[in-house]
Amino acid sequence: MHIPFNLPHLTGKEAHYMYQAVYNGKLSGNGEFTKRCQRFFEEKYGFKKCLLTTSCTDALEMAAILCGIQPGDEVIVPSYTFVSSALAFVRQGAKIVFADSMKRNPNIDAEQIEALITPRTKVIVPVHYAGVACDMDRIMEIAEKHHLLVVEDAAQAIDSFYKGKPLGTIGHLSAFSFHETKNIISGEGGMLGINDERFIRRAEIIWEKGTNRAEFFRGEVNKYGWCDIGSSFLPSEVVAAFLWAQLEHLDDIQSKRKQLWNKYYELLKPLADKGRFHLSDIPKYATNNAHMFYLVCNSLQERTTLIKKLKENDILAVFHYLSLHSSEYYKDKHDGRQLPECDRYADCLVRLPMYYELTENDVKQTCSVIEL
Repeated sequence: MHIPFNLPHLTGKEAHYMYQAVYNGKLSGNGEFTKRCQRFFEEKYGFKKCLLTTSCTDALEMAAILCGIQPGDEVIVPSYTFVSSALAFVRQGAKIVFADSMKRNPNIDAEQIEALITPRTKVIVPVHYAGVACDMDRIMEIAEKHHLLVVEDAAQAIDSFYKGKPLGTIGHLSAFSFHETKNIISGEGGMLGINDERFIRRAEIIWEKGTNRAEFFRGEVNKYGWCDIGSSFLPSEVVAAFLWAQLEHLDDIQSKRKQLWNKYYELLKPLADKGRFHLSDIPKYATNNAHMFYLVCNSLQERTTLIKKLKENDILAVFHYLSLHSSEYYKDKHDGRQLPECDRYADCLVRLPMYYELTENDVKQTCSVIEL
């Protein structure tokens, strides 16, 4: 039986709400479903303001604009992350200063950040890999000391927490993804989280193509016009309607994914204890939102062999990021520092199938192949 790496989960209401959006007579962004989704995050997790976007990349691009990034400014980003974490700031002219990962998990090593700060540094971008929190107390302490902004890349981190605080609500700004590979999906889609009130008004203007259109529709101004730079960052109501159907089932989706994650861990822990590979290390300050189940092999050759063996048994497992500091685009711009932990994850990390429709038997079958 074929076990894919991912299957988009449907709750059953997506088509109904999309139909409703069509017959509401408003298909462009910032309609009723958009407002419902934004309120959901503001009320459940305590964001000061949320704005849906067409992708997490767009949310990060909005954050880069809001941070006032100018050519030559420096932004600290982990090298082991998706390209958008860096690209959004590069588009504003920033120089990316890449940080290494921790030994215990792929998150940015907070203890290495301060040594990377120069007078040109403006922003730190912690990425909560696999939905597991970075050391946010340390990161915020460093940011406050050096008067820096923090943009949490929480693409994978919905419904995950750091010392009881929802991820995405700790930094000044944050970005989430609703791509079809995430826990909660809308096909493509994202959200900007705003935790610093000074950014709210400008964020709405940037979101609405550089105009104060949102204020106009709330009746706060009698006309709207071009006020700032921006773009068409907001998604259509059809996308928001799909997302709303998912958000209604957030608790159910999270519960099922955590059951599957725990079953993987239970079955693979004995092999990890024997040194076959390393399992995800979740610090005491973090929770697990079961975004992914990964293991870290002892070498690139062992990972290649494992992925091949799973594929021969009709199970699709994949590796993840390649080091951004050695990428074709940025290797000549990188300062030459070695980032050994990042490179280790790039060579050795493998992600196992994880999605709502996965069964415990699927997990057992996958683990039995790994045991061979």
